[in-house]
Amino acid sequence: MPKFLIERDIPGAGALTPEQLKGISQTSCGVLDAMGPRIQWVHSYVTDDKVYCVYIAPDEATVREHASRGGFPANKVTPVHAIIDPTTAE
Repeated sequence: MPKFLIERDIPGAGALTPEQLKGISQTSCGVLDAMGPRIQWVHSYVTDDKVYCVYIAPDEATVREHASRGGFPANKVTPVHAIIDPTTAE
């Protein structure tokens, strides 16, 4: 199944408290549960004013549906074509 990188513009994201991040995560997981197994959240990176999320989903429309249902921005959704790391050089 395809992987997607979602860029979410969330001003002040880096200042969110652990409790706020927990609440956001709970909202996301609730939407994922309602949508069924066709979409999975892998993990997210929180920066100063953005959150970058990695999802596994059948298509971009499913990713955007999750964002819409959860009330999250999905400013940019990009398909991931490959994953590389230092072991790729070996």
